[in-house]
Order: sequence, then structure tokens, then C-alpha cells
Amino acid sequence: MTIRTSGWLAGLALGTALFAGGAAAAKDVLGVACKSPPPAHCSGEACVPLLNDPGNATDPKTGRKFWLDYPCNLKPGDKVVFILNIHGAGSIGQWQRHYFPAFDYKDKYKLVVATPTAATLPVRVPGQPGVRVWVADADDAHLQNISDLVFDAFGRKNIKSFWLAGHSQGGITSNRIVCSDFFKDKVDGFLSLSGGRVGGVQMNPRFGPPKADGSPPDPRPRPGGMSAPGLPACEFSHIYETGEHEIVSLPETSALAEKFGCAARVETDVTDDQPGYVWDYARQGYPVWGMKARPGTAKAFVYPKCRNGRLVADVERMDKGHTEGLEPHVTEAIVKMMVAAPGGKVAKGG
Repeated sequence: MTIRTSGWLAGLALGTALFAGGAAAAKDVLGVACKSPPPAHCSGEACVPLLNDPGNATDPKTGRKFWLDYPCNLKPGDKVVFILNIHGAGSIGQWQRHYFPAFDYKDKYKLVVATPTAATLPVRVPGQPGVRVWVADADDAHLQNISDLVFDAFGRKNIKSFWLAGHSQGGITSNRIVCSDFFKDKVDGFLSLSGGRVGGVQMNPRFGPPKADGSPPDPRPRPGGMSAPGLPACEFSHIYETGEHEIVSLPETSALAEKFGCAARVETDVTDDQPGYVWDYARQGYPVWGMKARPGTAKAFVYPKCRNGRLVADVERMDKGHTEGLEPHVTEAIVKMMVAAPGGKVAKGG
């Protein structure tokens, strides 16, 4: 996803109270003072001046900044759910924090949320600016570094579960790395935010950003859509979230749910009377790509009774496209599913 806005894209010290061994209450973890509500919190156009801020924490191995949000109410021995929140192509970590604002629920559900920014701006067309995307050679080590920093700071035995959450190309990246040597024995779940559905979904043939004149992109065949080919080589829970206009239709079955022996899906509606925080400010107006953030209704489909308690779920936000930030109630509904899903890989030595 490319977000174009005016002015945008143009010594780590560990704190004195870390969580190895569950010893102390949260205070200046990884050099970041805990704040509730989270720092640099914004809504709507007020977010635009903040979008260049790369974060409040530093990866000491690369010198790259990332955002760290964590609970301010932790007690000794408390368990946390760690979410590595990965933005889409052309975006940045600060926008992703507000697109999937899990940080709003960090104290209530004891979440640690790390939100990095891709390093590179590959140039695909000579003479034209590049688009920031996640690249294996440049970025995988950074994502691994951040994970290790969080594990060590909060204590591996205190990581209840570890989720990769990725929007668009960030979801594709999450799917690429989830079964890699580093992550396969650590990641308990993968939340795909319009970033491909494990088990398949057919994308709208006119999916993509509008043309310069605002007209829809040319249609093109998308066999399999933005879906993972086949089923993953490792096991993890999976939530797929999408806007209604991005896809042809949401399948009523899931190959992953079948693999885990889940029962038929159960539907629940989630209604929001408040909008999400952000959208594609420069290219709102084409529904498939996304409009201005606004309230709405989502349909959550959960496949129950999966083997070993695994979670498989789909969430379809009605009358939404690719870039409207998630509304508060649907965000919390997804967070609650993540927190309730089984975990423990990191704590077991992953």
C-alpha cells in the first residue's frame, strides 16, 4: 500500500526494571517510558505531521528506530501477548500503529506491540521514486532483532503468545517469514490485515490504488488472489481481516480450518459508531482502495473446536476497502481472539 501525504516520504539503554524472571513493574523498558494513552496518538488529518516519526525505541544492532507500546500496569509474573505489527508497501510504522491500533488495548489485555518501518525504497521505474517495501536481505534481521529485544526485556517465560500482524505487503511478508527458521518455533499466530488469506480468497479484479485521475485501475486476473500457495509448513493460529470491496467474496470454508479439524464457522456481527484513525489521505474516493475512515459493521466468522485449541477466523468489514483504519470495536474483537488463542512457543524455549 502506498500512502502519499504532504511532507511524508519526502546507544540503546535498557531500563532499570525489565521483566526477565518477572521481577518488577513496567518502567522504562528498552529506554521507553510507559505512557497511557500511548505517545504520538492521533486521529484523522492530525496524524499527518506525525507520520515521519520512526519510533521511540532503537534496534542497537542496526540503529533503526521502531515503535514500542507496552502495558503500564504490569505486575511481577504477568504474562503478555507480543504483537509484531508490520506495515504495507509505501507505508510507515507510525501509520500502521494507527491502522491497527492494538496499542489502545495494551493495558486492558497486557499487549506488547512493536511497530517497525521497512528500511529500503526500491526504485522500480527509472526516473521515478521508489516505494518502501519489506525486503528479505534488508529487513528480516531487523524484525528478528526486535523480537529478541522484546523477549529479553519482558522475559521469555512471560510471553504468553507471539503474533505477527501485517497489512497488505506486511501480511505477505509475515506469511513469508512465519515458517522461517527463526520464527517457526516462536510465532503462535498470524493476523493478516488484507495481506493474504491462508487457505485462499479471490481478490477483486480491480483491486489496487486508483489511477492519477482517480479512475479505477485496469482489471487483471488474480487467480488465488493475495493468498498463500498451499498450506504452511508450520502450525499457527490465523485471523484474516479484509474490507468487503477488496474481495469477490469471502469463502464459507477454510482449508486451514479443515487441516485443524475445526467445526463449521460461526458468525458474529461487530458494530462500530466511531471511525478508525487513518486512511489514505491523498487517494480516498475509490471504494476498493479505501474511503475516508468512518464507522461501520464487520462480520466475524470463527471456526470452533479446532485441534489443540487453534484459532481460525475471518473478519470482513462491510462497505470498506484496503486503507481505512480499523474501528475500535472490531480492533478489540480481533485483539480478544488473539489473546484467547493458545500460545507458549516462546516460553517453551522457541
